[in-house]
Amino acid sequence: MSLRTGSCHCGAVRFAVELPEVLSPSRCNCSICAKKGTAGVYVPLAALTVTAGEDVLSCYSFNTGVAQHWFCSHCGIHCFHQTRSEPDKYAISAACLDGVAVYEDFASVPVNDGVRHVLDNDGVRRLAGVLRFEKSGD
Repeated sequence: MSLRTGSCHCGAVRFAVELPEVLSPSRCNCSICAKKGTAGVYVPLAALTVTAGEDVLSCYSFNTGVAQHWFCSHCGIHCFHQTRSEPDKYAISAACLDGVAVYEDFASVPVNDGVRHVLDNDGVRRLAGVLRFEKSGD
């Protein structure tokens, strides 16, 4: 585990998070994740500390109200969210982590089936597919 830092696009929100050395993000195809397109790295709630801009963080919640999606109210970037399937965890947006280049660092990312959410599907967790990035030769 190592302490990593991250931020929103404008830098108003900054955070520190205890992460494994090797990051293994995943995506989700539920209605909100499909629209925001983040690759999330899951950590216990206690692993995340907002170090600046807590006052500009806004939260969006819908449907069951369990998941809480936190974003910067200045630039609109989604930084992390408390998950519905595991409310004791945050999914940190890998793109917000300092030094991470999402497309270059994660050429293949599993996509969880959030359309048929594990909590609405008798506890069955499904994989919807894999998102791949192939760098252009240009």
